Amino acid sequence: MDRIRNCQEKFEKLFGGKPTQNEGNDPGFMRILQRFIFGEVSYTGPLDDRVRELVTITVLTVNQTLPQLKAHVAACLHIGISPAEIREAVYQCAPFIGFPKTLNAIAAMDEAFAAGGVALPLDGGETVTEENRLEQGLAVQKPVYGDEIKERYTWLPAEFAEAVPRFLTELCFSDFMTRKGLDTKTRELLTVVLLAALGGTEVQVRSHAAGALKTGSTKEEVVCALVHAMPYMGFPRLFNALGCAKELLRG
Repeated sequence: MDRIRNCQEKFEKLFGGKPTQNEGNDPGFMRILQRFIFGEVSYTGPLDDRVRELVTITVLTVNQTLPQLKAHVAACLHIGISPAEIREAVYQCAPFIGFPKTLNAIAAMDEAFAAGGVALPLDGGETVTEENRLEQGLAVQKPVYGDEIKERYTWLPAEFAEAVPRFLTELCFSDFMTRKGLDTKTRELLTVVLLAALGGTEVQVRSHAAGALKTGSTKEEVVCALVHAMPYMGFPRLFNALGCAKELLRG
């Protein structure tokens, strides 16, 4: 593998420029970073550049590394990923990282959109109504996850035993997962990466790895998504995710 040539080709494709030579105050560090990410990791595994960049902006959203998020939103646009796809990858982080952090990421994304000439606001992506949120959420959730959450929290005081699983169904699986812009397979794969990047979510990583397989991802694609996320979230998060999903992802 020629990391230097690969890095040059990938960097040009994503960013329309050349990787670091001797520019800046820390050129040595940047050469290590760029040759590893864009010359090696980006060429390992079966995922295409579209999914890889959606993985990247998902992890950057979770990490709140907003300057890098802006750069990769621009890269997404540069390789032809639609603004709607980018938006949905960021939006769907909200149930997992909370609304304030997602708003931070949206602000950075919108700055990159404006710089790229994308007219805002984008067309709405909603497909559910106030009346059918629960029904539509269950239609997405139950075939993949059954009643796992509802059954797990029956021990809560009565009002919360009903409300907590309903909130999850209506917010995560209805308000976000039913939106236009991303297919279910991509959403589930990004959710695995999102949870891995959060850390301390081993139960959920394993559950959503199983969900990703059920919705069409291969074992190689799930592992590739996690490995591609590693330079942005670190080896410990990768190893935790691989370890908790080992039985599902074993080759």
